[in-house]
This record gives sequence, C-alpha cells and structure tokens, in this order.
Amino acid sequence: MAGVELQLAGRTLRTERPALIMGIVNATPDSFFAGSRGGADDALRLIDEGADIIDIGGESTRPGSSYVDCDEEIRRIVPVIEEIRRHSAVPVSVDTRKKAVMEAAYNAGADILNDVSALEDDGDMASFAAATGIPVILMHKRGIPSDMQRNTSYADVCAEVGGYLDSRAQYAVAQGIAPEKIIVDPGIGFGKDLAANRALIAGCGQLCGGRFPVLMALSRKTCIGEMTGEAVEGRLYGTLAADLLAVLKGASLVRVHDVAPCRNTLDVLKSFIDGGVL
Repeated sequence: MAGVELQLAGRTLRTERPALIMGIVNATPDSFFAGSRGGADDALRLIDEGADIIDIGGESTRPGSSYVDCDEEIRRIVPVIEEIRRHSAVPVSVDTRKKAVMEAAYNAGADILNDVSALEDDGDMASFAAATGIPVILMHKRGIPSDMQRNTSYADVCAEVGGYLDSRAQYAVAQGIAPEKIIVDPGIGFGKDLAANRALIAGCGQLCGGRFPVLMALSRKTCIGEMTGEAVEGRLYGTLAADLLAVLKGASLVRVHDVAPCRNTLDVLKSFIDGGVL
C-alpha cells in the first residue's frame, strides 16, 4: 500500500498516499447530492484541496434518474473541461456512456473514461478508448437508473460482480485496451442492497483476483445513510469511515465529494504505513 500509479495516455499519475482521490463535479441539475452540482470553479476548488483527478458528469445516474441526449451532455461538460484546462493539468475523468460525448471531452482535454455501462451501451466506445490510449473505468450495474433497485438479489455478490467485471475487462482487452489502462468499480448502490454493498466494500480488493485497480465510489450514498441514519447532507463522517475501510481492503482510488477531509484521512493512514505500524 505504498503509493499508487495510474497510466494515462501520455504520462503517469502518481500519489504517495495509499489511494488516488477523485473529486466529483456534476454538471447536472439533478445529482443526488446538491453539493456536488457545479462547474469549473468547483473543480478548481477540489484541485486546491488535493484532488488527484476531477470526475465530471453531465448525466445523472442516481436511482430514478433519466438519461439525457448527447448534445445536452456535451453542452454541460465541455466548457467545464476547457476552463479547467486553462488553469490546471490535473487529469480529468468523464462519467459518460456515449462515445460522442467522450470524444468531445477528450478533444477538450479529458484524460480518463468513467463508463457506468462498462463499455456496453455504445459499441464504438471501446475502440475509441483503445485508439486514444486513455484509461477506462468499468462499472457493474443492473438495469438502468429507473429500475436498478428492483433487482438486488445475489447468491454471492462478490463472485457475481467480479465475474461480470472480469468479462468486461476481457472484452476491453480484446478491443485493444491495454490491461494496465483498466480500472474496475463494483458499482456501490447500483442494483445492490445494504448487505451486498457491505460485502463489496469488504471484498473490493479481491475483485477480478486483484488484477486491476479498484475504484470505490461510496461518497454520501444511500448505504452510508442506512448505516448511520443520516440524510445525504450528514453522511461525510460515514463516508470517510467507509472509504478508509475500502482502501485498507485494497481500493486504489476513491471517488468523493469532499476532497479535503478524504485527503486528511488518507494522510493519517499513510503516516501509519510509513511508520511501520500497518
């Protein structure tokens, strides 16, 4: 757990902390946490707080949300990326399922694809990622946002989610994406109940046999509220605890709304590691 590296298209991203911090900026009017809705000013603030990556989304994927078209998604995110690039070289990840959106974002300066459909929703996405050499985040989900919480039953959630992610990783490699450019995300809250979410947090480091870095996106989610009894605005401390546990269990990246508190948490963990206590 001595630092993390991620291979981008033309450079290597490194941190001495035990995980990379991905700060969330949702260029949407309907993301579940109002505090994450914003634009370039919010992204630059998160960079100042210590974000290693900024993740920008133009289409909410919260349970119950509706998809938007490509043009609207591009309209929402490209100006944000362009403004970030005027001030910072911090890698930008784009949360999209559509190749046209990712291409526009890439041309504006984006570095990473974060695809909640694991390259399933757009048949041209994988070849684009392969040709540009960008890393891809492959996420597990069931169904679409409007119905994903209707089917949350698993016989062995870690085996089933891991098996799906492994199959999508194999597809990505077959399409020309380098294995070192693949990151997997178990999709906490996407077609999972509390028991499944807990199991995936505890077992995240074993997904796909540990062959790929694991991104955990836990920030302020419903499962944190179920564990703490807090509404979304009060879930920071529960999020920090869950992120810390996930990193101890093997996560290499954490996707968060609250960068500075997460940075402090990881700095404390790093101090224990550096001191030989962990």
